[in-house]
Amino acid sequence: MKIDVLTIFPEFFEQVFDFGIIRRAKLAEIVEINVVDVRQFAADKHKMTDDRPFGGGDGMVMKAEPIFLAIEHLLGTSNRDEFPLGTKVVLLSPQGRPLKQQIAQDFADEATQLVLICGRYEGVDERVNETLVTDEISIGDYVLSGGEPAAIVLTDAIVRLLPEALGSETSAENDSFSNGLLDCPHYTRPAEFRGMKVPDILLNGNHAEIEKWRHEKALDKTKKNRPDLLTGENGDM
Repeated sequence: MKIDVLTIFPEFFEQVFDFGIIRRAKLAEIVEINVVDVRQFAADKHKMTDDRPFGGGDGMVMKAEPIFLAIEHLLGTSNRDEFPLGTKVVLLSPQGRPLKQQIAQDFADEATQLVLICGRYEGVDERVNETLVTDEISIGDYVLSGGEPAAIVLTDAIVRLLPEALGSETSAENDSFSNGLLDCPHYTRPAEFRGMKVPDILLNGNHAEIEKWRHEKALDKTKKNRPDLLTGENGDM
């Protein structure tokens, strides 16, 4: 997969993709990440990428022209219907669909190239959304200063789901939300710490009983922390 991040602050990403799973995926050539400075596509001598909103109001709005030119540079077209197969152009904004595990999985399964547009100020000229964007994504019901942190979150959520990125075929399958529940509690050595003992069932070697216990504990934690996730057969609380 190739991921292009469009931003007016490329320095924001200088080291963030050089750690952990993303770094390993890059080294293994599972993913290529390219950070693009939108300012280089600004037409005026001052490299302006924002302007005042029509109709008045507070703040500034990111201009359409530099983003259109950046997309044309990356994809060869600004016509959404002509984007290469497997290409998704994603606008990170508070108005987008809430990011869920299944959305990240769909991107990992279906996309070969992602272009992430980091909004700023009061937002992006709506003509970008109407013409270029295939998906508008929000990482939560709150407002950030810009889409850069959201681009990092989305990239991390997707990359770890790419084949061989985690080094274990079942690691992602057991994550929170993958089966509709939060993850179960986990323990490691020592078996007793300051009088607190690891549950005996995790030490008895009976894998069937352990899996049953983990499912029950995951269900308990979901009921306590995220009852909104419980539907269907798990919804009988």
